[in-house]
Amino acid sequence: MKLVTFLHDNKEAVGVLTEDGAAVRPLPFADMNALIQASREALLAAVKGAAATLPLSAVTLLAPIPRPRQDVICLGINYKAHTEEAARYSSEAFTKERPIPINFSKRVTEAVAPEGDIESHPGLVERLDYEAELAVIIGKTAKNVMAEDAADYIFGYTILNDVSARDVQTAHKQWYFGKSLDGFTPIGPCIVTADEFETYPPRLGIRSFVNGEKRQDSNTGLQIFDIDHVIAELSQGMTLKAGTLIATGTPAGVGMGMDPPQFLVPGDVVRCEIDGIGTLTNPVR
Repeated sequence: MKLVTFLHDNKEAVGVLTEDGAAVRPLPFADMNALIQASREALLAAVKGAAATLPLSAVTLLAPIPRPRQDVICLGINYKAHTEEAARYSSEAFTKERPIPINFSKRVTEAVAPEGDIESHPGLVERLDYEAELAVIIGKTAKNVMAEDAADYIFGYTILNDVSARDVQTAHKQWYFGKSLDGFTPIGPCIVTADEFETYPPRLGIRSFVNGEKRQDSNTGLQIFDIDHVIAELSQGMTLKAGTLIATGTPAGVGMGMDPPQFLVPGDVVRCEIDGIGTLTNPVR
């Protein structure tokens, strides 16, 4: 199923999209975090009992999890081709050989909604970049999880654009500030529950476009460290709560990897796509 958070009559609610994607059925949960924490049986019962429908034209989609309970956990340099382009941009900041994953966190005060603005932060940021990523949503408290059991802890998947200020990111020698500015985390358009995918880990086409020009075109099956590895490693001694978002890295084709680099400016429009999930489009302001 495809789950969304939306505004209707100035009230925030959660719901499930109809099969044709043209309408949403409201569900009786306080927010998406509460829905994720509910039992599978409670969710299925709520979906079965959701008779009312609202056309998508009558609602405003928000990020599926507008206010994550914990910082988003991100993987850096998790596709081989992106490793190479990042090292070309800055060999000091992005070395080529890494035997273990790069993990960092991304502060999200309010996730950017589909069609919401990416903030350009003039005066602070000069090299604004995009990163289309598959995000994993943890479905239940995870600690000391074995890799072979990781799939049992996944609620679903969504699209996340890990917007980055490359000049801030590289100047600080660590990535937290350059990744965490307001308006830097578009998420959406929905959460697709894990049972919707035939294979695990899902091998999904992932693409991004800037002003209609294709920039990234890859597949999530090309990740260096797969989802099982990531959940097993992160949960060793660290509790991952239900609703935790893990952004699994971006493929090659980001702005800093182009020759010459091409960074975002106000007026640009970024579109991220992942097969089976949908499209996340955001203008730069």
